[in-house]
Amino acid sequence: MRIGAHRTAPLVLNVGPTAGGPRRALHVLLVEPTYRRDGSHGAWADGIVRHSRHRISLVTHPDRFWRWRMRGGAVTLAAQIAALVATQGRPDVLLVSDMVDLAALLGLTRTTLERVPAILYLHENQLVHVASRDGATDELYATINWTSMAAADAIWCNSQFHLDALADSLPPFLARAPDLAHTAFVDDVLARLRVVPVGVDAARLIDAPRASSYDAGRAPLIVWNQRWDHDKDPGALFGVLKALARDGVAFELALAGLNTRVDPQEFDDVRAALGSRVVHVGALDRSAYCDLLLRCDVHVSTARHEYFGIASVEAMAAGAVPLLPRRLSYPELVPEMFHAAALYPSKLYDHLHTVVTDLSAARSRVDGLRPQMRRHDWSSVIEQYDDGVAALAETS
Repeated sequence: MRIGAHRTAPLVLNVGPTAGGPRRALHVLLVEPTYRRDGSHGAWADGIVRHSRHRISLVTHPDRFWRWRMRGGAVTLAAQIAALVATQGRPDVLLVSDMVDLAALLGLTRTTLERVPAILYLHENQLVHVASRDGATDELYATINWTSMAAADAIWCNSQFHLDALADSLPPFLARAPDLAHTAFVDDVLARLRVVPVGVDAARLIDAPRASSYDAGRAPLIVWNQRWDHDKDPGALFGVLKALARDGVAFELALAGLNTRVDPQEFDDVRAALGSRVVHVGALDRSAYCDLLLRCDVHVSTARHEYFGIASVEAMAAGAVPLLPRRLSYPELVPEMFHAAALYPSKLYDHLHTVVTDLSAARSRVDGLRPQMRRHDWSSVIEQYDDGVAALAETS
């Protein structure tokens, strides 16, 4: 059962290249309400601008207050869109990230963007997201994701794991409605889902020379380069690292990534426990971050929630030996021939102990993995975006 009427139409500014021979460069309006140049959503938007053969205009809000962005951002985004369209004309396609209430945005731009087809890009979704540390849940944001999907002409997920998890979660979520449940619309919405992976600036890291801490005569450097939040489960890693230190295993630790905690007690505790083993703490600018990755020897994830894994792709592209959970999206990041070496099902202590105490052997087990990360580079994935945009414009 199709929800609502189908839409179409045409534009807008791009600093990315126009390529692809005779193929027409379309005008695409890319809406990202949680934009920060050094953040994952900002890097995604900027990557499309740089690499797409289409002409892209960005409409953004700063990356803060994500709940308010989902609840109220559509109003201010619609005003920005109206101002842009007044000077540059209507776009051929609208590409909107998941932190937008797309149904509200389309209602607020019904005259500005009449019949322009819309793609919803799901970096994450609130239906499947891990609950907060206090166990609180709020179905408002999951409902916004659902109505956005219902309003979209196409829905792109960043991994097959994400798509499958979403497909499994939608029916029971919608069935909880007190009446007039939306379950009859699920099949139609699911039919509009496809996997379009995130692009990563992996090639620069792959081609850069390494400056390994271990090769320079220091202890193996372990990097944890994810967001400082409960769903990445840093406490699980820190417990293992403290045990390794108590057992006299030599290693150093770099804690990179964005601190989203008001009270990062786990991080304070591990710094106190590990002392001089902790050689870096805090987020870095892009250049310094890449330099850190090129020095690191081991990358570990203990995430309980991951729809793609940009931080892991970057670390592997820089040449680190990965230890990733054998679940979530991680098996998709690593070619199957490296699964036994790179993915752990349980007992992280044993796996990390083996890697850190014999790094040479661990490196040999993942020999050839680093260049495999080119498959995640923007140059490898941008055609999926460009062809998907063109196909939607042609059929709308």
